[in-house]
Amino acid sequence: MRRFFEWFFRSRETGAITIAQWPNLVLWIVIVAAVLLWFWPYAGKASIGLTIVVKAGLIIWGVDEILRGVNPWRRCLGAAVVLYVLITLMP
Repeated sequence: MRRFFEWFFRSRETGAITIAQWPNLVLWIVIVAAVLLWFWPYAGKASIGLTIVVKAGLIIWGVDEILRGVNPWRRCLGAAVVLYVLITLMP
């Protein structure tokens, strides 16, 4: 179990255990848009625009994690976020 933990969570760049990181620019934009959407959920066109920014940003962030994540955990997290957003887009 320890070997799996080491393999799954160890950063391939630094060698440190990496579960979470500071948000990159795309994720900061998603966070700001989500907070604005939380305060003004029914703001008409602005609400639609913020929803698009949040969902598109999460997909972009998730794909970036899948492609460039520092360990398998980050790649799985990116895949889970993309899958979640795509499922919530379905009618």
